[in-house]
Amino acid sequence: MSKQTLISLVAPANGKLLALSKVNDPVFSQGLMGQGFAIEPTSGNIVAPADGIVTLVSETKHALGIKTKDGADILIHLGIDTVELNGKPFEVAVKPGDAVQAGDPVIKMNLQMVRDAGKETTIILALTNSNDILQELLTTNFDKDVVAGTVVAVATVKAGIDNKKNSTVKKGNGKYADLAADIVENVGGTGNINSVIHCITRLRFYLKDDAKANDDKIENMKGVITVAKAGGQYQVIIGQAVTDVYDAVINQIGTEYTDAEATAEAVEETTKAASKENLGLGSKIKQGASNFIGVLTASMISIIGILAGSGILKGILAALTGFKILSVTSGTYVILNAVGDATFYFLPIVLGFTAAKKLGSDPIVLAIVGGILIYPQIVTLASKAGTASTNFLGIPTTLVLYTSSVFPIIVAAWLGKYVEQFLKKIIPTYIRSVFVPILEALILSLIIIIGVGPIITVLSKGLSNGLVAIYNFSPTLCGFVIGGVYQTMVIFGLHWGLIPIVINDIATNGHSYINSILSITMVAQGGAVLAVFLKTKNKHLKEMSLAAAVSAFCGVTEPALYGVNLKYKRVFVVASIASAIGGALTGFLRVDNYALSGALIGFPAFITPGVGIGSNFYGYLISHYATLVIAVGMVYLFGFTDKMLIKKNDPMDLNKVNVA
Repeated sequence: MSKQTLISLVAPANGKLLALSKVNDPVFSQGLMGQGFAIEPTSGNIVAPADGIVTLVSETKHALGIKTKDGADILIHLGIDTVELNGKPFEVAVKPGDAVQAGDPVIKMNLQMVRDAGKETTIILALTNSNDILQELLTTNFDKDVVAGTVVAVATVKAGIDNKKNSTVKKGNGKYADLAADIVENVGGTGNINSVIHCITRLRFYLKDDAKANDDKIENMKGVITVAKAGGQYQVIIGQAVTDVYDAVINQIGTEYTDAEATAEAVEETTKAASKENLGLGSKIKQGASNFIGVLTASMISIIGILAGSGILKGILAALTGFKILSVTSGTYVILNAVGDATFYFLPIVLGFTAAKKLGSDPIVLAIVGGILIYPQIVTLASKAGTASTNFLGIPTTLVLYTSSVFPIIVAAWLGKYVEQFLKKIIPTYIRSVFVPILEALILSLIIIIGVGPIITVLSKGLSNGLVAIYNFSPTLCGFVIGGVYQTMVIFGLHWGLIPIVINDIATNGHSYINSILSITMVAQGGAVLAVFLKTKNKHLKEMSLAAAVSAFCGVTEPALYGVNLKYKRVFVVASIASAIGGALTGFLRVDNYALSGALIGFPAFITPGVGIGSNFYGYLISHYATLVIAVGMVYLFGFTDKMLIKKNDPMDLNKVNVA
């Protein structure tokens, strides 16, 4: 029996030691590149983490590879998305083939230059052949400050591993042979392949005809994460075993399909860069929408739990007041309502902070911008008639209610880093700390208040008037349209045009047919996330989905929308289809609503005053519970599978590697 080998790993830089799961890059945080750890650096002097031979220095200088004598392949990745900086913040002191010892200086990283470019400075260390050689990785306590060159982790190599060879024999004839054969067959066979190269995570085929490739079969193969098409390549994303799978593919098709020069280039490029340069207009729009949804969900994910809890509390309060158990004027109600409502009311502040971190803006400044948008006097003016007209330095301005809004502050967070970069260019260094933040807050607030807000108002009014006209023409058609698009309107803040109509209907006529349809959309989104709860085997997703479902049934869909449904886009699409069907049924039955309440917990609002439970309430039961069944059934059968967690590089991935 071979003796186990221990590999000591030292901190590559001064800073705070982090678990890989905290890294803001799903490829690393899920362990797709292997086990390891990260450093949030306080110094840019990077040292070798172990004795070994330098095997890779990326052209853009942001990544360094070292192979130890014990067979461990170590990747040191400097910063997040720093490949886009073309090596400017880095000075490399070594080259491939150099022997290094733990603690030797290898790279200098200009941390401020990285931050000024809007990038994160996190240093990531991953043992890329972990699955093959590692039995265990033990680290010192995370979230503690460490010093470069001191031991922070010990890797135990599996017993029986030939460390000298470290599995250098091609595995094309071994455990990856079947996967390689299946991939080759489903990209259209050898006859459809011009050439194949690989980078650090994916096989990149140049095919004669992409249409001959069977995307669905390849995506569902064990060992394949997903498929992407960019830069004229058909990309099969494998993860850390990509080199072994590539070798197996070459054993299948022959070396004449390789291209050493192209392979070297591929190691340095990213799919992101290739996509930006080569996508057509339609694909760019699709990618832009996908990126926007990614920012939304990433910005919301840290507050989904409290949003769901707040939504459930608001639903309970609605039920208590609906049954006259609790008065809205009582101190108990006021305090509990404040607890339930605060997260939603101050959402622009919270999102300003989280979205800024995601997009590279100043989180504190964006939180202040969120505070400006919901400043009491602005809220008071905007509340007078839903919107209010004023002026700023003579510029006509329409004030809008930004409480509970999402889209405007996301726009501000996106613009923030560009505004900050511009201000730093024109403001002298010695006064930047005072004037850049306040001017940035002023500029971003004005862009939203003078520009984005009025545009949303015009669009929402136009949409609302159109939907009311459709209802007057055909309640069934209107129910279908509103049911299908309303939650999308919520995402962009366009739903505010409908709310005053609903309020006016209830205040003037005592009822609102439109609100019945809006109620259906909440049930559909809740049903969709309930289906995810029933189908997924992931414990964390189950917990989140159940809470989000209950919140939606209480009339608050944000946790369902941003926590689950939008993240797995097909869930949202299928839920919207179910919602459209439910809305059409609601319109057909002419279901009426008698209070600003809805969803499942708001059923008292569908009992006709002076009549009691009758045809309208039965219509409510039929439409709402039919929608629930349709949404759950459609999403369960067609809208969600646990494979989507893997394909979307989700932090809740079932195959996530737990770093010791």
